[in-house]
Amino acid sequence: MEPLTHDTAHANRTADAAGAADDALTPEGLARVLLRRWYVLLLAALVTGAACYPALRPAPRYQSSAVLVVKPPRTDNQPNQLTNLQPSLAMVSYAVVQRLQSPDGRAELKAAGVHGSYRLTPRNSGTSATPYYSIPTLQIEAEQTAPEEADRVVQAIIDVYGRHLKALQTEQKVPAATLLTVDLVNRPGTVALPPNRTRAVAGTGALGTLAGVMCALWTERYATARRRRRAAAP
Repeated sequence: MEPLTHDTAHANRTADAAGAADDALTPEGLARVLLRRWYVLLLAALVTGAACYPALRPAPRYQSSAVLVVKPPRTDNQPNQLTNLQPSLAMVSYAVVQRLQSPDGRAELKAAGVHGSYRLTPRNSGTSATPYYSIPTLQIEAEQTAPEEADRVVQAIIDVYGRHLKALQTEQKVPAATLLTVDLVNRPGTVALPPNRTRAVAGTGALGTLAGVMCALWTERYATARRRRRAAAP
């Protein structure tokens, strides 16, 4: 019985060594695993193809944008308010934008019906590294699946912005005759956004390929462990 026991132990050690060699993730070993588990890759390819279909027919997207300006009060020396745009007005506008970008401001915008993707971009006369806001204009953009909804979201942001500007001046007890006001340089206008099908399909394909390879490796590991358990069984 001893030679048989010795031979059996030696065979088990040899099988374990061979299994460990197969588990080594080398390019050749990975290729062998993918060839053995071709059916897993085929299933992943079918699922990826089905997932790419919506990416080829994306829902339409529309972008509405408007530009508003903070104007000083009309005076005898400056009857045209647009000729008296000082850098200080830009700082006041930027302070309002910071309020709207805070958690409380975002919650207020959401309560006002603002949803989806939107941007508040103050006019930057500096650089991206050293921004400098000296022109009191603000560009508001919103993306929605319907043009009317995009315009409505932009108008809602304008209304909330106006309320915050008025509240900021009320806190400082600014006299009514010297209040800053909001005017639109251009009213909300909507354009259709071209769909980026190439990026969507490429992203879906990359995720599907990664998922297929991972599933193939997991299936191979599971099958190998199952064979070892069967070989170790008496």
